Amino acid sequence: MGKLPFHIDLSGKVAVVTGGTGVLCSGFVDALAECGAAVAVLSRNPEEAEAKAREVEAKGGRAIGVAADVLDKTALQAAHARILAELGPCDILVNGAGGNHPGATTTEEYWEPGSSAEQGDKHVGFFDLETEGLQFVLNVNFLGTLLPCQEFAPDMAGKKGAAIVNISSMNAYTPLTKIPAYSGAKAAVSNFTQWLAVHFSKAGIRVNAIAPGFFLTAQNEKLLKQEDGTLTQRSSKILNSTPMGRFGEAHELVGTLLFLVSEEAASFVNGVIIPVDGAFSAYSGV
Repeated sequence: MGKLPFHIDLSGKVAVVTGGTGVLCSGFVDALAECGAAVAVLSRNPEEAEAKAREVEAKGGRAIGVAADVLDKTALQAAHARILAELGPCDILVNGAGGNHPGATTTEEYWEPGSSAEQGDKHVGFFDLETEGLQFVLNVNFLGTLLPCQEFAPDMAGKKGAAIVNISSMNAYTPLTKIPAYSGAKAAVSNFTQWLAVHFSKAGIRVNAIAPGFFLTAQNEKLLKQEDGTLTQRSSKILNSTPMGRFGEAHELVGTLLFLVSEEAASFVNGVIIPVDGAFSAYSGV
């Protein structure tokens, strides 16, 4: 990540970032550490988590890599115990873990009688969506946000500057074709963000979310680019619906994150979902 858009003082704070080795949340880890927070990088892959932590420490920050599946309460409890022992109680929680699944994705935008026969074996229609894939997407995005809040929020109660930042999506506003489970799961994340903000309002824990527009990541690159690097038809439709006419870059989310976790800047900002989308959500297509 390049230069921070602005600097806030997070010295003495402990930040926990789930999905901390992903393209977007990796930048969040860097930014929080550069502002002085000690960061716990949570990932299902222990090697990747440790590598990210070493990268932060090589730049003068403080971080540890912690293996944890956000759907495994026992693993979250073990991760929490280690974080308490090595860094201290959590002040900031960023719920970045999430994702989609091929079994929860259709190959067609619109269903028409006979469409499955035309596409043959490669066809995945609404009626072909797999329960396993649907459950994975709903669980990893929604429960994968809720369970870490259950685990780490008790650390935050009554502490000045306590903040939870969830990661929603443009799909939460208007569902994209082909990905019904992901769209529904992110809508649930937005709704849960508002619910939790109210629930924790007397405990002094602010809860907000960022709703990224379209960013090129390892997860969606195959959907957005051809093998030769040119844009897919879906990418062209996305860019035609994004008034700024381009994909976002990971560093362009950092300013919103720092604003939301800053007690000085956002002490009365609670229960909001901020789109960072190049005006995609504001555009009617006309």
